[in-house]
Amino acid sequence: MNKKLIALALAGAFVAPVAMAQTANPVTLYGRVHLTFDYVESKGTGGVPARTRITDQASLLGVRGSEDLGGGLKAFFQLETAFAPDQTGGAFAGRNSAVGLQGGWGSLFMGRWDTPFKMANGDVDPFGDVTIGGLTVATSDIGNFDRRDNNVVQYWSPNWGGFAFKAMYQAEEGKTSAVNPYDWGGSLTFNRGPFYVFAAYEEHKGQIGTTATAGAKEEGAAVGGTWAIGPVKIGGIWQEFKKTGRTKKESLLANVVWTLGNHSFIYQFETSEKGGLNGISAQPECDMNALSWRYTFSRRTMTYLLYSKVNNDNASTCGSGGTAYGSVATAGSDPQGFSWGIRHTF
Repeated sequence: MNKKLIALALAGAFVAPVAMAQTANPVTLYGRVHLTFDYVESKGTGGVPARTRITDQASLLGVRGSEDLGGGLKAFFQLETAFAPDQTGGAFAGRNSAVGLQGGWGSLFMGRWDTPFKMANGDVDPFGDVTIGGLTVATSDIGNFDRRDNNVVQYWSPNWGGFAFKAMYQAEEGKTSAVNPYDWGGSLTFNRGPFYVFAAYEEHKGQIGTTATAGAKEEGAAVGGTWAIGPVKIGGIWQEFKKTGRTKKESLLANVVWTLGNHSFIYQFETSEKGGLNGISAQPECDMNALSWRYTFSRRTMTYLLYSKVNNDNASTCGSGGTAYGSVATAGSDPQGFSWGIRHTF
């Protein structure tokens, strides 16, 4: 009996410090499950027959934690994985995952993370970037500037009276004697009271889209924000994109969100023009209109109905970015669809 008591006491001596450390610096499990049942079709040139589908809207599972290092310094980490509740597949830790240090001077980390350009623009979009009403339908260069980059270092400043900035640099791991593809960029934001305002810039060196191309460059600049007036929030974004060998593309997004208790009514408009090859007279042009009703059960759970319609000219493929309309959005076609969605976070 005495031997058993001694063994238990020794085990407790080793276990207790670990438990205390976890209490002082907890590791948090979190996640989101978000699915839509969609009815989509595409009319016009290259049209696609109507179809139904269940679409994952960026469901995720993650863990994050921190450790106090003393002197106001913390170490932190995050490991985040996408998963599709409606089917198998998905890469482990394919979402925002990093390790870094944080203090009164801000946060510095490295890993895989959304770019500052993506985050700044995304804060204006009430639909999320991959739904059929989201900003990748016609803006953010149809998702090309809605990136989560590998091999990045990012710095986030502290908040100074509502002002903050973020900067990123992507390591040149793809560099060869012929090409050197990498990204860099940043954002400046003001978020205080009823106002959110931002300016953002991002540059893709040695690439067009995600294809490494010697001597090529893509630049994206954006300004925008939101203004809450009682139960109504008004938002807008203006974007400009320049690419080697192509005309300058300009995009605009505007929305209004009217909240009455648990109900929200949302309208969003997007338009984009030009961005085709230099010397071609028929330049791409498109627009999108989206309407939605949303019911929020709690801070963690909501459901919604969403309708959107895209109008493409013969040179445009708006709607093909992300998981919005996908293969339904072919050049010159006009995709449209209905979605019923449920989102739960934990």
